[in-house]
Amino acid sequence: MSFDPRVTLVRPDLAARALEGIAPAGRYADPQATVAHIPAAAVRRAPDPAAEQVDQLLFGETFDVLEEADGFAWGQARRDGYVGFVEAVSLAPPESRPSHRVAAIRTYAFAEPSIKSRALGPYSINALVVAEAEEGRFLKAAGSGWFVADHLAPVGVFEHDPVAVAERFLGAPYLWGGRESLGLDCSGLIQQALFACGRSCPRDTDQQQGLGREIGEVDLARGDLVFWKGHVAIMLDREHILHANAHHMAVAIEPLAEARARYLAASVGEPTAFRRI
Repeated sequence: MSFDPRVTLVRPDLAARALEGIAPAGRYADPQATVAHIPAAAVRRAPDPAAEQVDQLLFGETFDVLEEADGFAWGQARRDGYVGFVEAVSLAPPESRPSHRVAAIRTYAFAEPSIKSRALGPYSINALVVAEAEEGRFLKAAGSGWFVADHLAPVGVFEHDPVAVAERFLGAPYLWGGRESLGLDCSGLIQQALFACGRSCPRDTDQQQGLGREIGEVDLARGDLVFWKGHVAIMLDREHILHANAHHMAVAIEPLAEARARYLAASVGEPTAFRRI
C-alpha cells in the first residue's frame, strides 16, 4: 500500500501509532499536540532553516509533534494534514480550544488594551486565538496580546463568498509554501479563502482538484476553480481570474484568456480541470 508522504505521518524509522498495522515503520509513537505561538511558522521539507518551505502554520494552529531533535519538530499540521519540520521554538503547549479566528486580512495585537502600546504581529486571517479577557473594544488572546475585537470572529462564524475573501489578498506577495497575508502561493490563497468561509481545503493544487464537481469551461462563473498542472486560480467573473502567481509575483487579477496564452507559451499547457465548489 502506498501513502502520500505529504499527509501521512510515517517514515521508515517512525510513524504515528494510529498507523500501526497499516504503514510499516521501525517504531510507533503517539503525537503530542502543540500550537504555533508566532504569527506564522514555516513547515519545511527537512530539518534545516534553509530547506524548502512546503506549508505554514498560522498562530494558534495545531501541530502534532512525533519527534523533536536538533531544534526541529517533525509532525503534522492538524488543519490541513501536511507533514514536515517546524522549528521547535515556534511551538508551545496548547492553551485550550480556540474561541476566535482572525477575520481581518491582517491585524496587530497589543501589549496592553490600547492601540498606543507595543504592537505584536501582524497576524493573518484565519489565525486562531483563545480569548481569556475582555476590556472595552479589546480581547486578550492567550500567548499573545490584546486584539481589537472587531478584527476577530467567534469560531463557527464564517464568511459566505470565497472570492470576496480572496480579493482582500490582492497585491500580497507570492511566496512558495505561504498561507499568510504577507505572502502566499496559489493553493494557499484558495485554501485561506475557503477556510474563512468554513470550508475544508487541502494544501496542494493536485489535492484541491478533488474539490467540488467537474464543470465545462462554457459554464464558468464567479467562484469556480481553474486548474493547470501545478497551478490553481479562482474565477472573479466569467472572464477574469484571481490568483497568486509567479509571473506577477503577487496576487493579481487578469483575463483568463491572457493567463491561458502565457501558460501555453511557457509549455505549462491547457487547463486540466474546471471545478465548481
